[in-house]
Amino acid sequence: MVPVILLWYGTSLAGAAGTAFGLAAVTAACRVLLRRSERGATRCATQRGGRHTRGGTPVS
Repeated sequence: MVPVILLWYGTSLAGAAGTAFGLAAVTAACRVLLRRSERGATRCATQRGGRHTRGGTPVS
């Protein structure tokens, strides 16, 4: 959407294409980092056994 708006307001085709490429790269990097953090959080919770660390009675 941003490159289309840039073209509408008179930015060159090369500038709009560069912007589109940059935004796609940032989006891809954010997705990779988000997946890594989700996997890490899941792995951490699994290794610790979730929220309950003791085998006693549940806390009310």
